[in-house]
Amino acid sequence: RDSRPFAWILRKQWYQRRVRGSAEDAKIERTITGHKMGISDVAWSHDSKLLVTASDDKTLKIWDFQTGKCLKTLKGHGNYVYCCNFNPQSNLIVSGSFDETVRIWDVRNGKCLKTLPAHSDPVSAVNFNRDGSLIVSSSYDGLCRIWDTASGQCMKTLIDDDNPPVSFVKFSPNGKYILAATLDNTLKLWDYSKGKCLKTYTGHKNSKYCIFANFSVTGGKWIVCGSEDNMVYIWNLQTKEIVQKLEGHTDVVLCTACHPTKNMIASGALENDKTIKIWISDY
Repeated sequence: RDSRPFAWILRKQWYQRRVRGSAEDAKIERTITGHKMGISDVAWSHDSKLLVTASDDKTLKIWDFQTGKCLKTLKGHGNYVYCCNFNPQSNLIVSGSFDETVRIWDVRNGKCLKTLPAHSDPVSAVNFNRDGSLIVSSSYDGLCRIWDTASGQCMKTLIDDDNPPVSFVKFSPNGKYILAATLDNTLKLWDYSKGKCLKTYTGHKNSKYCIFANFSVTGGKWIVCGSEDNMVYIWNLQTKEIVQKLEGHTDVVLCTACHPTKNMIASGALENDKTIKIWISDY
């Protein structure tokens, strides 16, 4: 097959078929250039006016989406910048780097407000909670840490018994929990205020790559994650059961994203696949 994206529909009995008028009709809206090395992460501001990119050139850049103009270049990290996110108010950016620090930036003037000596290995993910008052970071040092955005103080450190590298982390939509992926083929749901692991999700393959994991809350409560066996896994959040395995990709599924209002999942895979697939649920 060629490398054009396909769209698929999934049904309750793990049935799938091609959708007519699929993502093949999509066109490139804008191409933005400016970094000197590869880009590891990109994030939208919540008003959709800005983009922030994290690069191996040790910088972040803030872009005006409409014009494609670079508004600010954020300098200060001492190694590759691996992850980034806007806060809900879109006036702050958080970034994580191979220099083992987390930095908080002012979007308006591009200045670094705080440098947090966060971890003892590269930082794999950073995320704000729903009101922007807290930041969660994860690292290959096996730790997840919760930070107070205003003070920069570490509020809580979450550590697993076996201490595997943490490859991804994010807050739940209600801000009460965090979902952490570790490189031992495991996802865990934590009550961070109590420092307690509530649920463990297994069955997928993840021992090498930093694979995105997501909450899907539009048609029930599910956990969604890609996998190194080329599938997308969906778990029931409460029972921890695998409810679906979505087959169709031909390489590692690195990223997934759940639509904010529809029962829809987008997934993307590595170079032997090169496709984005759209999955739509009837329930």
